[in-house]
Amino acid sequence: MSTAPTTTTDESPDAPESSKPSAPAKPSAAATLRPLVLRLHFYAGLLVAPFLLVAALSGALYAASFQAEEIIYADEFTVSAGDTKLPISEQVAAARKAHPEGTVAAVRPSPEDDATTRVMLSGVPGVGEGHTLAVFVDPYTAKVEGALEQYGSSGALPLRTWISEFHRNLHLGENGRLYSELAASWLWVIAGGGLVLWFARRRTQRKVRGTSGRRRTLGLHGTVGVWASAGFIFLSATGLTWSTYAGANIDVLRTSLGQSTPSISAAGGEHTGHGAAAGSGSTGEHGVGLDKVLAAARAEGLGDPVEMVPPVDESSAYVVKQVQRSWPTKQDSVAVDPSTGEVLDVLRFADYPVLAKLTRWGIDAHTGLLFGIVNQVALMALALSLVLLILWGYRMWWQRGRAAAFGRPIPRGAWQQVPPLLLVVLMAGVAVVGYFVPLLGIPLAAFIAVDVILGEIDHRRGGRTREERVGAK
Repeated sequence: MSTAPTTTTDESPDAPESSKPSAPAKPSAAATLRPLVLRLHFYAGLLVAPFLLVAALSGALYAASFQAEEIIYADEFTVSAGDTKLPISEQVAAARKAHPEGTVAAVRPSPEDDATTRVMLSGVPGVGEGHTLAVFVDPYTAKVEGALEQYGSSGALPLRTWISEFHRNLHLGENGRLYSELAASWLWVIAGGGLVLWFARRRTQRKVRGTSGRRRTLGLHGTVGVWASAGFIFLSATGLTWSTYAGANIDVLRTSLGQSTPSISAAGGEHTGHGAAAGSGSTGEHGVGLDKVLAAARAEGLGDPVEMVPPVDESSAYVVKQVQRSWPTKQDSVAVDPSTGEVLDVLRFADYPVLAKLTRWGIDAHTGLLFGIVNQVALMALALSLVLLILWGYRMWWQRGRAAAFGRPIPRGAWQQVPPLLLVVLMAGVAVVGYFVPLLGIPLAAFIAVDVILGEIDHRRGGRTREERVGAK
């Protein structure tokens, strides 16, 4: 097996203050864990940092993209406020006249006096799969102000969509999502390990003022890391909720606990289908029409902003849902019979399970929607902090080298100092977490295996060397 570390480093546990000869005190559990946490923090930061760096920079760009959209697409977003808005049906008809291709997938009526109405068209040639063509209509004149490709429930336009996909998968499709899930899986581990190491240091060793060299870099790294750690853990947890593998496990867990996000029933009433297709599906008009459906939703208390989704077939109902992700969250929805205009089902956000609400708020805060520009500035500050921490971390690695030994690694064998019972508990915990977060568990298992193998190789080489010296005598 690999040998326990003997090299003294700046990060090593502090030596006893008393120099009087006495029997060595048995180290506490915390003291035995610190070298193990240090080694994990060091190698995890070293190997995962490039992924975190990309995620931080692209995340900062995404947080800034909301304000950039307001500027770049101002002509499509805003109009001069008039006296009376035209019926939704007329606005949709104007959009369809300008863009007869595809079918109406959803309509977002003008939420403010100076805002345009969005008519989203699906199946439009040249528009990416899963995307729609958003046609912007002046609600007072029915003039089409422009059309842009749109993606997602937050209504991301080309700029934000490009940045979002780069942040999520580097524009490499589903396989590319592994990079962001790997970063999210390890961020909380690195942040948590940094906290343990920081608070395990003596208070006098944490200061930055009056220090230089590696000691100063370590102080800056630790101080910023402590202040930003809560944000990093939050970003890691919320990022995992919609990741590929960990996200699927979280969904299964929430479902088993009865905490999955509910959905409104779009099944039509007994009269659905009788006269419901009076309008054309390509225009979004079915039965009583969009205006009466919107009026029915208003009567149920659904204020702006809302999105209207036409029936998918003759047996389905309209769905009108609030789409405000900022605080206070508005996520109520209703289903309306296209034949009679009667409300068939109502789903209130207040009735969501606790974990469903927390998931919604967590995702919206992660993407910068929940608290608007304050949220976005906070995300950019966290991203900048992470970039600085990564740069300082690599600088410490450089400064740790001696002479030609660039980046001298943390000594191997720290796990041997941990009491067996505590080690078993730790390994069990790691196994459980690794099962639910596989892009944490698999790399960690590989790291431990490689570490043990290299330690065994070094041990055998050391043994042979000693035998050769004995034989030479």
